[in-house]
Amino acid sequence: MKLQFLGTGSAFVPLAENFQSNMILQSDSGKRLLIDCGTDARHSMAAVGLDSSDIDSVYISHFHADHVGGLEWLAFTTKFSDIHTKPSLMIHPTMIERLWNNVLSGGLQSLEGDNKATIESYFDILPSIHETEFTWESININLVKTVHVYNGRELLPSYGLYLVTDSKRVFITTDTQFNPDMYMQYYNQADIIFHDCETTPHKGCVHAHFTELATLDPVIKAKMWLYHYSNTTHFDALANGFRGYARKGQEFLL
Repeated sequence: MKLQFLGTGSAFVPLAENFQSNMILQSDSGKRLLIDCGTDARHSMAAVGLDSSDIDSVYISHFHADHVGGLEWLAFTTKFSDIHTKPSLMIHPTMIERLWNNVLSGGLQSLEGDNKATIESYFDILPSIHETEFTWESININLVKTVHVYNGRELLPSYGLYLVTDSKRVFITTDTQFNPDMYMQYYNQADIIFHDCETTPHKGCVHAHFTELATLDPVIKAKMWLYHYSNTTHFDALANGFRGYARKGQEFLL
C-alpha cells in the first residue's frame, strides 16, 4: 500500500507552484482512495497521470473548498463517463446531509430524467461502524475528530484518519489546530504521522503552526512529515527534528 501527495500546499497556494493538500491511498490490489477533493483536484491528479475514472473511493474530512471544492467535478465526470463508475464516499455519517444541502446540491441536484437527484445519485455511501470507523480494502480506518474551525461557538465537523496496515500505523491529521493532548494517543501509537503545518510568519488560529509543533517531544517529531504549508518558509524541518516537508507527488510505502 502507498500514499501519494497530489499536493502539499495550503488552501491558497499558487496553482503553478503547488497544489492543495489532497492525497491518494492506493491498495496493493490497485484500488485508489482519494483523501479530500479540493478545487485543484483535476489538475493535481492529471499531474500524476490520473483522472476521475481512476478513483474508486473518496474521503471527505471537512467542508473547506481546498478539501471539497472538486467534488462536483468528480461526481459529474464519473456519472457521465463511458465507464460510469460510481465512487464510494467515506464521510462521517453526521456530515452527509450537510455535504449535500450546503455544498453539492446547487450544482448536482439537476439531472435530466431524474426527478430528484440525491447524493446517492453520484456516490455509494460506504457504511460506517459506530460512526467512527470505515473498512476500505480490508483496512479499518478510524475517523479522528479534530478541532479546526468554529461557527460562532459551534465546532464545525472535521476528521483526520488513523489506519493500520500490515506494516505501519499511520495518522493523518487533515486540518487541525495545535492540540497535542487531544491527539497524543495517535502521536504515540503511530509509526508515521502526516501533520498539517502553517508556516506563515505569524500564527493563525485554525492550523497548527510550525513553532507550536516544534515544541513536541523529539520522539514524536521524528515520526512526523509536515504538509499544508505555504510555499515560502524560513523554518527548517530537519534541523527541528521532523522527518521533513512532504513534497508534491511524493510517495510513501505503507
